[in-house]
Amino acid sequence: MAQAATLRVIAGQLKGRRLAGPTWEGLRPTSDRLRETLFNVLAPDIAGARVLDAYAGTGAVGIEALSRGAAHVTLVERDPRALALIDGNLARCGVQDRYTVVRADVGAGRLAGEFDIVFLDPPYEVSPEPAVAAVAHLVTAGGRLVIEHARRTSPPEAVGSLTRARTILAGDSALTIYRS
Repeated sequence: MAQAATLRVIAGQLKGRRLAGPTWEGLRPTSDRLRETLFNVLAPDIAGARVLDAYAGTGAVGIEALSRGAAHVTLVERDPRALALIDGNLARCGVQDRYTVVRADVGAGRLAGEFDIVFLDPPYEVSPEPAVAAVAHLVTAGGRLVIEHARRTSPPEAVGSLTRARTILAGDSALTIYRS
């Protein structure tokens, strides 16, 4: 059994709140440091944004977006244990509105809606391309898609109307940012 990682909300209205991490193997939460980097890049676009946190895991990215003023966050996860963790973290932070939790397989391509920011964090052991392809159509004109992936992998240069704009390397992880 894995030891639960302790996460925290980095900034905004919920700054400093502690979030529970998984107590089982196989779920790799986005580290506080990488989330801080991500939100430093997204800062000008977060307030009022509609955000999709796909492969939400602990919900930390979506909760951070809410803390920083996102209008609405949709958290998508298929693992029932992770869904319970997300619900618990939202309750722990006192978040009562501006979010939707969806049980779904992101890769199935059945998600709908329009989002200003889409964040993907699929398992590192799989190619990031199917995940990007499954949600690319959900990004609004002028929006961004960000995928967290293993540093050793490289997402596609372009998908649909999205073009890779930047890749940020951090340890074994990378964030690749697309713009529409």
